[in-house]
Parts: sequence; structure tokens; C-alpha cells
Amino acid sequence: MLGSVVGIVAAGREADRRGPAVPFVAALILFASGLAIAGLAPSMEVLVGGRVLQGMGAGAVPSVAYAVIGRSFPGPLQARMMAVLSTAWVVPGVAGPALAAGVAHLFGWRWVFLGLLPVVAVAGSIAMPALIRLGPPASGQVQEHRLIYGIAVAACATMLLAGLTLVAGSGAVLVGGALIAAGVAGGLPALRRLVPPGTLTARRGLPATILSRGLLTFAFFGADAYVTLAITAVRHLSPVVAGIAVTGATLGWTAGAWVQARLSETWEGPRFVRTGLVIILAGIAGMVLVLQPTVPVAEGLVAWTVAGLGMGLAYAPLSLMMLRKAPPGGEGRASASLNLADVLGTAIGIGVGGAAVAAGAGGNLAMGIAAAFAAAAAVGVVALVITRRLPPGTTASPPPAAQPVPARVPDHEGQR
Repeated sequence: MLGSVVGIVAAGREADRRGPAVPFVAALILFASGLAIAGLAPSMEVLVGGRVLQGMGAGAVPSVAYAVIGRSFPGPLQARMMAVLSTAWVVPGVAGPALAAGVAHLFGWRWVFLGLLPVVAVAGSIAMPALIRLGPPASGQVQEHRLIYGIAVAACATMLLAGLTLVAGSGAVLVGGALIAAGVAGGLPALRRLVPPGTLTARRGLPATILSRGLLTFAFFGADAYVTLAITAVRHLSPVVAGIAVTGATLGWTAGAWVQARLSETWEGPRFVRTGLVIILAGIAGMVLVLQPTVPVAEGLVAWTVAGLGMGLAYAPLSLMMLRKAPPGGEGRASASLNLADVLGTAIGIGVGGAAVAAGAGGNLAMGIAAAFAAAAAVGVVALVITRRLPPGTTASPPPAAQPVPARVPDHEGQR
């Protein structure tokens, strides 16, 4: 996750400078290299290094995808494309873990990584011709991200999460507190340089949109990471039952994405986000109730499936609002900012929840998980308040700058 921060920043910068093909190729090379290193790793340290490379490659792809959608499709089709992207998660989300377990059992764990290399090659060959034809944007005057700030944000987020782990897990308050303070003090200035001015203060328009995405992912994934733990460790049911909750949320997310696509020309974007957040908060409340032994677990399965529906309603409209407010030729930078908020919200949400769970692990695990759910819900409430500053209008409305920039063939084949 933290390695992807670097990939996000680099891809957004290069997509605005050279078009989408160059960062896409670089992302595939990094991701494939990470798969190969992880699959051949002789030690855990090398395996972790391979995962970092995978993250750098995987982080670049969404930034490229959003920039391409913003430049290539009119408003109503952008909403449908976001639904298509959500649908692409269904089969991997449902079948991926079981398939990986089967491959590891039959052929060994290394082939969970190595077996994906042909898939990467095929997917890349399908996408590349269209990305090359799209070429670089006509306007190249947009301010660029500097990669050093992305590296600084990743490093400071690592310190923050390590500090939370030490404080909650081992009681090393002084060392952990120092890491947390250093992570915040170093990370915030670097983050300010990577997101639109006013993002951290929720300025109306694009800044509030970027911040809302980070708060949304904190709220959802900060709770989602501990749903299965609640079912298996507190209610003592099998991982199969816990998997139903995860699968239900995945399907609910996809359903919500298609609902927003159908309503994108009539509902305003902030309405989608508010509705989705309210539904997510209701789902978190349902999971808190499941921690009580008298509440049927089936209630939690339904609650988290409904939470997935709320995420589908809120997630894609924020992407569309970002594309509407991005300056022409700056779709890559705006997309990188949005994906950066995605990753940080997810990582910090899971980290804060993990600290709460670790603090309760030695005594009352249910209380620790309840605290993780409460932290996620509190951030969700903050996000709900900020929706008043989101850009008005339907998510299918065309950008203020009118028509998309016509595609042109780049001078150097294969470059992005």
C-alpha cells in the first residue's frame, strides 16, 4: 500500500507530461518485476521488497485509468466507466483468495506470484494500442508533482503506522509517540505539495473532493479490515462465514456503482456521497451490534453487504467530481491526488483500527474491535459534514472547459 504512493505520484506526473502510455508501461514493468522477485524470493526481506515493487506498479494504474477516462469520455459515459471499473473487482474479489489458496496447495506459494506474469502481459498488450493513440494532453502547463514528496509521504506514513503499532502492541509509548510525531510533522508538509491547495482544510470544490475520498476510504476500510476478525475471533465462526461478509460487500459495492451510473444525470454528486456515507455508518453500527453474543451473525452479514452498497454509491461520484474540476491537461495530477488520498485513507484507517484491536487483544478483544469500528465511524461523520463543500451539479455534467481534448498520435511510439 505504501509503495503504491510512489507509483501514484510518478504516474500522475508522467500522464500529464507524456500521455498515459509511458507510465502504464512503467507500471507493468514494476508490477511484473515485483511478482518475479516475490515468487523467487529466498527470504522474507526479499519477498517484502518484491511487494514494494508490486505496490509501485499497482499504484500507477488507477491514476492512468482516471486520467484516460477524463480525457476520452463525456460525462454520462464517465459514470458508466466508473461502474465498469468497480465491476472489474468482482471476480478477483470473490474468487481470488480461494484460487490463490488452491494454487499454493497444488503448486506451491511461489506460483501465486509467478502465475500472474502471463496475465499482466496479456492485459498490457490489450490496453497499449489505445493508450498510445491517445498521446499526451494538448495542454502541458500544469504544475507537476515532485517524486521526492511522494517518497516522503510514504516514509512518514510508515513511521506513523509503526508508532501506532508500538504504542498499542508493545506499550513502547515514548518510542512510538516519537515516531507518530515525526511521521505527522514530516508527512503533512510533503502531502500539502501533492494535493490541491486547501485540501487539508476542506476548501470548497476539488480540494474538498480529494479530502472526502481519503475520509471515505478511512471510514470504510478502517472497519472492513476487522469485519472478518469480529466474526471469527469474537463470534467464533468459520472463515467461510466471514468470507460471506467480504463477498457481500464486494457485490454490494458493484451494485452501488451501477446505481450511481444509472442516476448520474439526475442526482447531484454530493447527494450520492451523503447517501453512501449514511449507509456505511449504518453498516458499521450493524457490525458493532454483532459483537454482542445475543445478536445473530446473519444481521452482520446483511449489514456489511449494505455498507458495500453505500461505498459503491459514494466512491465513483467522487472520481467523477474530480474529473469535472481537474484543469485541462491536469487530469493526471488530479487523479494522482485522489488516489493518494485513497491509499492514505485506507492505510491509516487500518492502522488506527489495528492499534485499537492490539490494545484490546490482551484483555477484551471485542472492545478493541468496537473501538476500531468507532474510529471509522467518527471519520465517516466528519466526511458527512464536509459533503456540503463538494462541487454542485450532477456527476454526468460536462467539465466547465467544455469538450474533451482531441486525441493525437504521439511522436515516439510506445511512450506515455
